Amino acid sequence: MISYVNGQITELNPAFAVIETNGVGYGLLISLTTYTSIQSKPTAKLFVESVYIRDDNPRYYGFADMEERDLFRKLISVSGVGGGSAMLMLSSLSAAEIAGAINTANVTMLKSIKGIGEKTAQRIVVDLKGKMGKHEGGISQILTTSYNKNKDEALMALITLGFPKMAAERSLEKAIKQQGIATENVELLIKSALKNM
Repeated sequence: MISYVNGQITELNPAFAVIETNGVGYGLLISLTTYTSIQSKPTAKLFVESVYIRDDNPRYYGFADMEERDLFRKLISVSGVGGGSAMLMLSSLSAAEIAGAINTANVTMLKSIKGIGEKTAQRIVVDLKGKMGKHEGGISQILTTSYNKNKDEALMALITLGFPKMAAERSLEKAIKQQGIATENVELLIKSALKNM
């Protein structure tokens, strides 16, 4: 069993990487997220997961971090989601977006990914909701850049008002869960967070 490969990148495209270590080149299927994080580097450490199509035909997938690999493992545990579909999901959405969609039962977002139909999206939600581990929680459910910006602004405002950072983050998490992922009003987010302090 290979846990990770650390070496020189000898071949790289948005879906595939070859990492050479000790004279052996390991070919790994990768997501766009992993590609983006290693594309400008001469070397990389990729965490490996093998998926057997048949007993004699394993496919090896590489991930820039353990969290992405962990999410991949959870996705392929769902009936009807293979390695290819899971990789497509990880290339189409960030880990936080996938976790947010699962935890908020956002089937529409999941089925917007090529190859993921409504039944599969529903099955992913049913099987994985509440099991996202590190990906779970309000802050990681913030799904867009503008939403991240709003959260950061709200957090800074609460800290400026004199609240400790950890307490401010917790109250924001509660506010985000209460208001849902559509909240785009910083003022409303701050007001809701203040109610939770």
